[in-house]
Amino acid sequence: MSDYKNRFTVLSLFKSVRTTMLFLFSLLIVITMVIFLLISVNYTKKTVLENSTDYAYRLVRQVNRDIDSYIDYMENISSMVIQGGDVQKYLFSEMPGEEKEEAYGRIITQFNTVVETRQDISNIAVVTPDRNYIINDGKDTLNENVDLQDVEWYEKALEGEKSILTSSHVQHVIRNNYKWVVTLSKGIKNPATGKNGGVFFIDLNYKLLKDLCENNSLATNSYLFIMDESGKIIYHPKQQLLYNGLMEERTDEVLSCGADHFVTQEDGDGKLYTISVSEKTGWRVVGVADISEMMRNKKDTEYIYMLTAAALLCIAMILATFFATAITRPIKELKESMKEVEKGNFHTDVPIRSDSEIDSLGNSFNLMTARIRQLMEQNIYEQEEKRKSELKALRSQINPHFLYNTLDSIIWMAEGGKNKEVVRMTSALARLLRQSISNDNERIPLEKEINYAGSYLTIQKMRYKDKLEYEIEVEEEIKKEEVINLILQPIVENAIYHGIKYKGSKGLIRIVGYGEGDRIILKITDNGIGMDEEALKGIFDKSKASEGKNGVGVHNVQTRIHLYYGAEYGLRFESVPGEGTTVTITIPRIGAGNEVR
Repeated sequence: MSDYKNRFTVLSLFKSVRTTMLFLFSLLIVITMVIFLLISVNYTKKTVLENSTDYAYRLVRQVNRDIDSYIDYMENISSMVIQGGDVQKYLFSEMPGEEKEEAYGRIITQFNTVVETRQDISNIAVVTPDRNYIINDGKDTLNENVDLQDVEWYEKALEGEKSILTSSHVQHVIRNNYKWVVTLSKGIKNPATGKNGGVFFIDLNYKLLKDLCENNSLATNSYLFIMDESGKIIYHPKQQLLYNGLMEERTDEVLSCGADHFVTQEDGDGKLYTISVSEKTGWRVVGVADISEMMRNKKDTEYIYMLTAAALLCIAMILATFFATAITRPIKELKESMKEVEKGNFHTDVPIRSDSEIDSLGNSFNLMTARIRQLMEQNIYEQEEKRKSELKALRSQINPHFLYNTLDSIIWMAEGGKNKEVVRMTSALARLLRQSISNDNERIPLEKEINYAGSYLTIQKMRYKDKLEYEIEVEEEIKKEEVINLILQPIVENAIYHGIKYKGSKGLIRIVGYGEGDRIILKITDNGIGMDEEALKGIFDKSKASEGKNGVGVHNVQTRIHLYYGAEYGLRFESVPGEGTTVTITIPRIGAGNEVR
């Protein structure tokens, strides 16, 4: 029994959001801080090493990209010289001595321009297997003791299609020019044979590689070196020590390493090797850094972590209590308001004190309840108005006086032997009655509404004989659009009885329909007696409409359009006394089968 009570007490504590949040905050903070302190040493070391490795790799990769860009630029110079035409003409074309001298001069000028403007270029030359050559400014000569067939890079360039890039070496092809260089060479094709008949080469100053590597040092006691794909070192800051056997580099490990870095241990001191391989040259730029140098600030960082963790723990516990209380208060208030809404009370509001997310939720709740109240009231009102409007529409579909007068006209025409007129008027009346009685849909195609108005106008024209004419022009593309029924006939009826009827001469009613963007425009124009400003103001007056002054039909059409489409649509009257009236009906294009509003 005692255990049950204890368990019940503990569980009841967690029913409180505040208590639960405070407990979870505290637990999370304590666990986080303990774990942080336990793993801080290893984490710091790992992070520093990863960051250093990443930095080192990005550095060597950038150096490699710089080298690739530089080689691309040199290759462009080679292509420019070779494809310029003068070199091929000079080497392979039969030409008069004067033209050959001119070509030679242009080549020398071009070579001089390149060498003088680029300090990184030691030599630029063209050499054929039969020792025909142009070197730099034309003053340098080939080394007579060198057999070109024994020069590996020369033979590869002569036999191949691509550019050949050597590792660092002493240039001995040119006489008295024994510089450390990297040679970029490319074969020159003889147009007559289609094969390479010579080699163009550029000697790149070894100092270029030295500057690239020394300007991108990783850290204290770190360095970069470059090796080719065979493992031969192209550049090393301690090149002399390597040649004298006083120092060794881990070239085999670099070649066999499948990753972009590896770590070594030498006499208790680790070294980080980062490697970037060029897809263009095959060279490897290798960065070497002492791990102990990278970890110099690790202990200071760990001490700062511990102090920070202790301070944060104290602050976090205080803030956890404060925030748990502050956060749960609006939640509690929101909960109480939701209970009221569950009971059906939509007039409850949540107090809003700030712009926080919880208070924003409360504000959204208040807006929701207000909107629900508004929609409920609006729905009740619209349903009532719609019901009244539909009843009035049904009552005003066929005016009894109109039906009586039409039948009376048919009788008189029948007695007068006007059989064709009788058939025509009877057919129009039949169409009118059929559409009024058989149409149960609130919306119909505009084409049917136009036909209904046309049938009505046909009857009235025959009744008034020479006093009435009408025209109907409606665009074909809008005839299939659906509209609410009985929006044209009441306007036409109003035009006849309040405009044309009192006109001394023949009247004309014109119906025009067209699309305008996402709207349908219907215009009913008559040349009747028109209306003054006071009559226009009272056209939609409900009390006057009920009295019959302006006709229930016009007011009914306006009300129904507002109910179905919204207040932005409806009727607009324009009238000039003595000239006539234009009624513009504006409704949306909703297409067949689509919902309204």
